[in-house]
Amino acid sequence: MRDLSQIVKAYDVRGVVPDQWDEATARALGAAFAKVTGAAAIVVGRDMRPSSPALSRAFAEGAAAQGADVTEIGLASTDELYYASGSLGLPGAMFTASHNPAQYNGIKMCRAGASPIGADTGLAEIRALAEAGVPDADGAAGTITEQDVLPGYADYLRGLVDLTGIRPLKVVVDAGNGMGGHTVPAVLAGLPLEVVPMYFELDGTFPNHEANPLDPKNLVDLQARVRETGADIGLAFDGDADRCFVVDEKGDPVSPSAITALVAVRELAKDPGATIIHNLITSAAVPEIVREHGGTPVRTRVGHSFIKQEMAETNAVFGGEHSAHYYFRDFWRADTGMLAAMHVLAALGGQHGPLSALVADYDRYAASGEINSEVADQAAATETVRAAFADRPGVTVDDMDGMTVAGEGWWFNLRPSNTEPLLRLNVEAKDTATMSALRDEVLALVRG
Repeated sequence: MRDLSQIVKAYDVRGVVPDQWDEATARALGAAFAKVTGAAAIVVGRDMRPSSPALSRAFAEGAAAQGADVTEIGLASTDELYYASGSLGLPGAMFTASHNPAQYNGIKMCRAGASPIGADTGLAEIRALAEAGVPDADGAAGTITEQDVLPGYADYLRGLVDLTGIRPLKVVVDAGNGMGGHTVPAVLAGLPLEVVPMYFELDGTFPNHEANPLDPKNLVDLQARVRETGADIGLAFDGDADRCFVVDEKGDPVSPSAITALVAVRELAKDPGATIIHNLITSAAVPEIVREHGGTPVRTRVGHSFIKQEMAETNAVFGGEHSAHYYFRDFWRADTGMLAAMHVLAALGGQHGPLSALVADYDRYAASGEINSEVADQAAATETVRAAFADRPGVTVDDMDGMTVAGEGWWFNLRPSNTEPLLRLNVEAKDTATMSALRDEVLALVRG
């Protein structure tokens, strides 16, 4: 078996097909997955990419050769696979490369109950076994059967957020030719919503735009359609529909931090005093609002494994990230863009004002967004910035994830990329002028 170091990442498998991996690799990974989890049965889902059917079937065959019974759920969003893993109590594998271009594919793996598998929790072992080659098990091979879990997934979500009594809303949804085109009709059908669909055709070549709503250029079509149709809200899903981005009735983007705060307030109304997780790049407004509503905010590093681990340790009811990943205790602590979208629809439809006015209460600061700088020496550039700020009155510095520097009414985080020679800068301040000045000062130091 070839060296898999280029495709087995910290949290998942990701690479170009067939250049970096193929069906033989998928079969080996399936065998290793069954071996490492020790599961008698597993569940496998896939997105709409051209390579997904063959890769996911090869993975299923590899697992079955180890004696595991495989339930294939076919076309699915990533959070639909998490639903299947949670509701069936089985380890799961989702074939998707999320927002990456068409030539990529990948696997997101979890243990029973949608518990994530990463480098420290089994993925390194799966890689090593797949590279060494896993001999077929002595006993009988497992079976491969099919099951449609989409109706159960839709019913489960509708049981968590009741949309039946809201005022009628016009909702534009851009699925980006990804799996939102599969799940949105099932989840939102029959509700007081006029859904205006965009790019619902499942097409893993992404003919209209990349299925990455965090890139502003991929929101342009949605923003225009919201304005043209006089819609109340716009929703954009990424390729595997585990992330959801929101635009208001004016077509303006709503920050994921504001969505995090809005959903947190709703969850705290159901579970007073609960813990809410937020990563260190979310707005300072999030912990402020959580405390104002009687909750306990807990700050974590960036990344789903850290969020999920902290949620498990604190029994947090909800967690949100700046990247539009939203995690729910009542969804096996997994991330689901669809459930976050339903919370926003419920909040909007439960009152009579526009979305822009509703989220204004949750959007208190000016933010730079993430700015990347290519640097030859990440550590040296970071230390240059540290030296410039460390001795200023009232300034604090912490190194939880990169370096966060905070003062009265402002903060910034400087974080190295794990895969590229980049430093990522996020700045937030009480007003745009302060934020802009701080951003420019830090960038000048970073870029020399």
